[in-house]
Amino acid sequence: MNPAVVRIAAAGDAAAVSGLLHAYHERTEAEKVAHGLQEFGPLASAYAAEIDAPAFPGSDVLLAEADNRVIGMVVLRVHGSDAEIKRLWVDPAARGVGAGSALIAEAARRATAAGAASLRLSVWDWRHDALGLYRSRGFVEVASWEMRERLVCLRMPLR
Repeated sequence: MNPAVVRIAAAGDAAAVSGLLHAYHERTEAEKVAHGLQEFGPLASAYAAEIDAPAFPGSDVLLAEADNRVIGMVVLRVHGSDAEIKRLWVDPAARGVGAGSALIAEAARRATAAGAASLRLSVWDWRHDALGLYRSRGFVEVASWEMRERLVCLRMPLR
């Protein structure tokens, strides 16, 4: 597989974004069950709605592509001097070509260009590979802004 290239999502990418979101939410909910945070059940209605009609007002959806196929995504929201990424997901079958790093780098570039001083995110403490990626890109653990247990909050300075 060729290295990943990142671009902003377009209207014609809705199906690809929906598919990535579906995989992301299904995996996350299964992991929450496995770690005793919730009982097994259908996806929360907010997640199902997000999958059915992916829209992130005030945010940019960035897509990673390799070999003419969308393989990953991240949602970037810049609000003043603060920027946050959410829904970072790379298709497990396509991992290892740098898509996660490329998505983070493009999110950081865009956040810096928009005037943000740092980029933040939260991640479940059992996602060791993701934590390793984030730390390798310059994120450090900070005091939590999350109310949900087992979420680790990380921040990366941009200036």
